[in-house]
Amino acid sequence: MGNQDSNFAPTETGPERIDIGADQALQTWAKRLNVSPDQIRDAVEKVGDLASDVELHLKGSRSTTNDDRVEAADVRGTTT
Repeated sequence: MGNQDSNFAPTETGPERIDIGADQALQTWAKRLNVSPDQIRDAVEKVGDLASDVELHLKGSRSTTNDDRVEAADVRGTTT
């Protein structure tokens, strides 16, 4: 035990949580996820402070989902 994943920025709430009240943690997460601190704050407000949820929310907002692709194919008149 005591071996923490160096990919996470540990805070008082634990390495898997994002503490938007701690500026250093916020900056570290913003850099790690390649987004702005404001985007981190916004994501935490929407999905909570669990790092995996925030990362999924941010990635999902920048990429298409399978549902998006299926809808686009339906609009074009093709199906998958």
